[in-house]
Amino acid sequence: MFKTKDFWNIDNEAAFADVALKVFHFQAKNIPPYRRFLELLNINPAAVSHYGEIPHLPVEAFKKHLIYPDTVAKPQTVFSSSGTTGSENSKHYVYDTGVYEASFLHGFERMYGSITNYAILGLLPGYLERPDASLVYMVDSLIKKTKNEHSGFYLYNHNELHEKLQLLEKRKQKTLLIGVSFALLDFMETFPQKLKHTLIMETGGMKGRRKEMIKEELHATLKKGFGVKTIHSEYGMTELLSQAYSMGQNRFTTPPWMKISIRDIYDPFQRLGHKQTGGINIIDLANVYSCSFLSTHDLGKTYADDSFEVLGRYDHSDVRGCNLMVE
Repeated sequence: MFKTKDFWNIDNEAAFADVALKVFHFQAKNIPPYRRFLELLNINPAAVSHYGEIPHLPVEAFKKHLIYPDTVAKPQTVFSSSGTTGSENSKHYVYDTGVYEASFLHGFERMYGSITNYAILGLLPGYLERPDASLVYMVDSLIKKTKNEHSGFYLYNHNELHEKLQLLEKRKQKTLLIGVSFALLDFMETFPQKLKHTLIMETGGMKGRRKEMIKEELHATLKKGFGVKTIHSEYGMTELLSQAYSMGQNRFTTPPWMKISIRDIYDPFQRLGHKQTGGINIIDLANVYSCSFLSTHDLGKTYADDSFEVLGRYDHSDVRGCNLMVE
């Protein structure tokens, strides 16, 4: 078993490289679908000497396979993606929810400081109605960790949310309003206002509730409606136990136990350099008991300061690439 507390102390490239290789060799041996994936690629794990050589499992494998060690006890919980009508949902079997809680708390506080400085308001309809949403688990835990009596969830009760925001603004309480994009837009249209002590953080798209908008348009609309200079963003997914955050301009920063690289969408084994657009690959060491090495269908680009940008998604059916373990 891993001492996952060591993950949160990673503070340099050598430490990350060392842990990443240990996690890879553990998963290559103990995660049957990943082991099979490597066999299909004719990869000998013993020959892999750097994390840059590690193959990334297509994230949709979480829809088709049980991505979980065959050597550990039953998972403490299972997170499921929302999916769309007629589609399969991803399922993330989580061996230890304590690892998830440590990851999202350390990740948040690295960017925003102590959680106890905030009141957190969650506007997450669509997620709150599902008991197995990892985002709700995270926000609920962060709300409790604020130890602030005014922190809490809101569904469609916009009047109450507006009154709470006005109270917190009057008290000059540092506040985080985190919401799914369509809900923030709905709330903003009913209650446009100028917020001075509140951070607005969007997480995700319209979920079929409104017409999709490009990120720049969404942020411009929200900035105007809430009277703020920047819109923050959270980048995460059911299949990950860590998050990246953007404090504006769609430039995301990862915690030290998470890395982003970009691959050629037509050749999934070809890595691209900075400022080149391609598919986003993720290493999330917090996924130690599922799979830490994932290729997504998000498009993006990286920068020399280790930040990255999310540019949208592409349809995998239009791309020539590696679909092993997906069918």
